[in-house]
Amino acid sequence: MNEASLATLPLDGTQPAIARLILVDDHPLVRDGLRARLEAVRHLDIVGEAGNAQEALTLAAREEPHLALMDVGMSGMNGIALAGLFHERFPAIRVLMLSMHDNLEYVTQAVRAGASGYVLKDSPATEIIQAIDAVLAGKTFFSAGLGARLIQASATQSPVDRLTPRERDILDALAEGLSSKQIAQRNGLSVRTVETHRLNLKRKLDIEGQAELIKFAVENRRTSR
Repeated sequence: MNEASLATLPLDGTQPAIARLILVDDHPLVRDGLRARLEAVRHLDIVGEAGNAQEALTLAAREEPHLALMDVGMSGMNGIALAGLFHERFPAIRVLMLSMHDNLEYVTQAVRAGASGYVLKDSPATEIIQAIDAVLAGKTFFSAGLGARLIQASATQSPVDRLTPRERDILDALAEGLSSKQIAQRNGLSVRTVETHRLNLKRKLDIEGQAELIKFAVENRRTSR
């Protein structure tokens, strides 16, 4: 199964009646604890667990989750790098980072990689569930204090600076006048994946229509790469 067949979450503030989740953490005891917390939540369905990046990518393609709850500090490829791969290959899957570190640099890197939220591991179960529900509804969520610090740190950034590398590449391709099919062929993606990235671009940039998105792309096109 490839990314073209993955379940898609709406971007209109709604969420599925039953949300499919995968747990990604290299510590089995942590995964057991998360599963115990979340299995009691009626609208959440834990469809698999992964202990490393390759397992997570394989699981994502097979199980079609709506959300990946992902540890930052995994051995091998860390969670932030993996979040970037998820964003490129499976942009319809939301990623919520889980970490023991409240380091603002980690939070910033996670957001740039495509994560929709960042929650501390010692947060109460109610906050983790609240974060999951917010991210499933197309919103962002950060543990107490992190959100305010992130907003303050990014106050001087332009909207373009907040895009992921893949989103920036697709924005430049739109500025060139390429169609979704042409962008997909250039980048080795499915057309559906490109369309999902375009939806994410409009959401992040607070843009309504395709014409406005293309106009923005042309005005903000990089002159060299």
